[in-house]
This record gives sequence, C-alpha cells and structure tokens, in this order.
Amino acid sequence: MWWSLKELIAPEPVQKQPVVAWGRAGSGGEEGAKLTDLSSEGWPVASTQKDPTDFDEKLGTSPGVWTGGEMANPVPSACCVVLAAVVVVYAQRHSQQDSHIQYERVGADVTMKCGSMDWDAAVTWTANGTDIDDSHLNGSYLILKNVDLTQSGQYSCYEGSSWHLKYQTYLRVGTPPKEPVLMCRSNNYPKGFYCSWHLPSPTYIPNSFNISVIHGTREMVCEKDIFPKNRCHIRYLQLFSTVKYKVTLTVTNALGKNSTSLTFDEFAIVKPDPPESVVAKPVPNNPRRLEVAWQNPSSWPDPESFPLKFFLRYRPLILDQWQHVELSDGTSHTITDAYAGKEYIIQVAAKDNDIGTWSDWSVAVHATPWTEEPKHLTTEAQITETTSTSTSSFVPPPTTKICDKGAVVGSGAVAVCWTAGLVLAAYGVLFI
Repeated sequence: MWWSLKELIAPEPVQKQPVVAWGRAGSGGEEGAKLTDLSSEGWPVASTQKDPTDFDEKLGTSPGVWTGGEMANPVPSACCVVLAAVVVVYAQRHSQQDSHIQYERVGADVTMKCGSMDWDAAVTWTANGTDIDDSHLNGSYLILKNVDLTQSGQYSCYEGSSWHLKYQTYLRVGTPPKEPVLMCRSNNYPKGFYCSWHLPSPTYIPNSFNISVIHGTREMVCEKDIFPKNRCHIRYLQLFSTVKYKVTLTVTNALGKNSTSLTFDEFAIVKPDPPESVVAKPVPNNPRRLEVAWQNPSSWPDPESFPLKFFLRYRPLILDQWQHVELSDGTSHTITDAYAGKEYIIQVAAKDNDIGTWSDWSVAVHATPWTEEPKHLTTEAQITETTSTSTSSFVPPPTTKICDKGAVVGSGAVAVCWTAGLVLAAYGVLFI
C-alpha cells in the first residue's frame, strides 16, 4: 500500500514534527521498546495503526506508538518525501508495462498489440526510437509484412498525445535451426574422445545445444569445454570394447529445433593430430638430398604402447605432382631424388599403426638441396679474350721518319737508309 503525500507530511501549524515508528506497541517485545531511529536519515516512518485518527496532544502521535525523536527542520524531510513519492509513481507506472523479447521467422507477417489498449485507441509506435508511419497501423495494432533481418530492434507503443509508454518489445527476426553437423574423434587414444558441432547456416537468434552419449545401455557424461563452446569430451570407461557408441545432438531456439546422431565403433574415430616441429634441411655436398625430421603430436599420450606410422609427401614448387613415402617407424627421413637447386615443399601425416585414420597434414615446410658455391677464378676463355683484345689494339705510327738525314751520321748512312727503305717496301708488296 502506498500513502499520499498529505498523509505523510505534517500539518502546517506543527513546527516540530515527531518521527514515528509504525506498529502496535509491544509487537516487537515489551511496550515502548525502541526501534531503529530513522530520523537521522531524514525519513519519516509510517504507521499501520487501525485508527490513525487518534492523536496524542502532548507528543503529537497516536497512542501506543513510540516516538524516535523530533525533527528539527521539517523542510528537508518534506523534500525527501516528495522525491520518494515521485520514485514510487515512476516505479508503479513502469511496472505496469509489458516488456519482452518477441521472436519471428524471416518472411513472416507480424502483428503487435499495444498492451491492453483498445483497438481504436490513439497510439504512436516507434522502432529503435524512430516514429513508424501510420500506414503500418491497423487501429492501435502494428502490422509488419514479410519481415527481414533489418527489422530486428526495439518497438515501443505510446498512448495518444500523453506519450505514456504502454508497451515495449524487442523483435528478433531469425530462422529455425537446420540439421547440425556433428563430428566425433579420438586424438588422444586410449584416453577418450571428443565431439564437436556447428550449424550449417546461422539462425541470427540464440541457440541451445544438448548432447547425449550412450555406450550400449549406459549413458555417459560429456564434459563441455569452456573454449571452444561447441565441444565436449568423453572418457573411455572400457578399452577395446566392441559395443558401439551413439551420440545424439539436439539444437533448439525460439523458432524450432533439429537434431542429428552418430553411431560408431571405438576404433573407427581414432585420428591423431598432425606431427609437430617438422624441419627440412639440405645435405652438404649432396645436391639431390634433403633431410626431414619431425616429432610425435604432443596430444598422443603413449607412443610407446600405441606407436604411430607416418606418411611423407614432397614436391618442387615448379611442379604440382606430389611424391609419397610411407614410414613404419622413426621420425626422420632422407629424400634422395630431389632436383638440384629447386625449392621443395614438404608435409607429414600420422596414423596409429593398427587402427583409425590418417591425421591431417602438418604445417608445410620449405627447403632447397645443397648447391656448390661458385668459384671466383679467371677462366681460360677469359684469358684468351683478354690477349686477343690486347694484340688488336691500335698502335699509332711513329712521328720520326725512318730515313732522317739529320738523325744519321757518317758517309754510309745514306746508303743504309735507302737499303732499309727498299727492304720494307718489298716486304709490304708481298703481304698485300
């Protein structure tokens, strides 16, 4: 029950208003037992007496009610009462509104009623704070035809010109779920296996998933991972069992539900993770060899009791065709037929020796076989070329004449000079 301001505020002639505690005297123990004094907070305390008209002239209170003290100044208390009344009225008004989430399928026709308002009442609708055109109204009802994802949002209905909020809903447009995709795999055999799932297409609204695992007639617990959320783990309770497992996944949302199931043997889902730390490097002085090494996947718990075999593939980057090598043991291999000087891409996969399927390929690594370093020496051809260039170079003629009288001394000098000239002329004629 809520009291009016008139009942809570003392009459104007009263200068000092006592603060009273509600309840009959003796209801909390002996008569006159003190209650918590709320006057220090500036709040008056109301009474639930049957006859509040009885008045004690000395104390200004009803008989049998203990007074917690007198308020020195009634003005702050009155302001607090007014504020409290406003808060109460606001809470009462908003508590009467309908506010919820409404889910609708893509392409559906949607009708929204304005709370308890009559069909012919004057109302205004908004979508995400924007007024909706009256062409979408049928009386006070909002009609949305063939809704799509863009029409998701908050819809509000206000009463006439007073703009009192009468109804509010959040419309979420989506689709019912399609059949989910379910996969189960054991990458840490023989500890257990995990199942993961996803939807083939989004629904645009929240979905919930429920998974059940049955081994024969016994239901097993599937412990859900924190991350990723769409995965759970099951521990093997019995190894080498021939009894099949059945896993059923059901997905549900506000617009519908769907499900799928898998039935399998324990051995059929064994699939290790890819090998780790794959390294490839050239072999010195061997232009056609590459050394490749790797490690067992860290998730494989017992490689001694459950050894793995490996599958290696490699190819030069210039070709599309892979070459393959299957290895029954060991974590290394030497490629002996590589093309000299060509860059190779190399990957490795793993599998249990006896059961299950091959892992996915490891991360690809690249390597190039060893090549001989070029020698920085002058070749014979370079020497020949240099000699030929030197001998064919142009030699300018001498500036001094062969027979220079001034350069020859003696009586026989002229004869020698002319003789030498004749010899040179004859030699030139022979070679023309």
